[in-house]
Amino acid sequence: MIRVLVADDHAMFVRAISTLLAGEVDIEVVATAATGAEAVAASLQHRPDVVLMDLHMPDLNGIEATRQLTEAAPDVGVLVLTMFEDDDSVAAALRMGARGYLLKGARQEEIARAIRSVHAGDLIIGRQLARRMGALLAEQRPPTMLPFPELTERERDVLDRLASGLDNTAIGRLLFISEKTVRNYVTAIFSKLHVATRPEAIVLAREAGLGK
Repeated sequence: MIRVLVADDHAMFVRAISTLLAGEVDIEVVATAATGAEAVAASLQHRPDVVLMDLHMPDLNGIEATRQLTEAAPDVGVLVLTMFEDDDSVAAALRMGARGYLLKGARQEEIARAIRSVHAGDLIIGRQLARRMGALLAEQRPPTMLPFPELTERERDVLDRLASGLDNTAIGRLLFISEKTVRNYVTAIFSKLHVATRPEAIVLAREAGLGK
């Protein structure tokens, strides 16, 4: 049996994916987690073969949880299962040690096949993302040289403009994205930096040299 841990902060999704996987004769869900920190702790306790990891979770985001988990338990394969399909999220997850990346909405057979592939030591990317795989692997960005490595490149761009005093409308105009998209990025930034307000994020960003 392939032992699986499901890490996602949406209880209904966890139940749904657990029910889905219960129909596979060679896959067993042995534990669940609702935060990134719980995912790391539960993985070290239960030692699953594969962790299904969401990226946007409280406590600790999925990218940082993946980094900690792959360092502490390199035998555990991380398969990202998330709604985020932007290149930066894919690249960040793979750089932190994830062995696979699927989008929520993937069919049951695709998820099961990906779990088996990750368990076998293969790298698996969902069909929607496969076309961009070559470009992502070709990028060579040293994450340790950048402030806030837990942020994607686009999130860091937004934070940089935020630290320079721009509002969401101006940020969207500069980055050629909608104001709604900017708000979504700001929400993700707050979650990853563990801040609750815009001024708190600006202080952290300026201390790290952004906003100049």
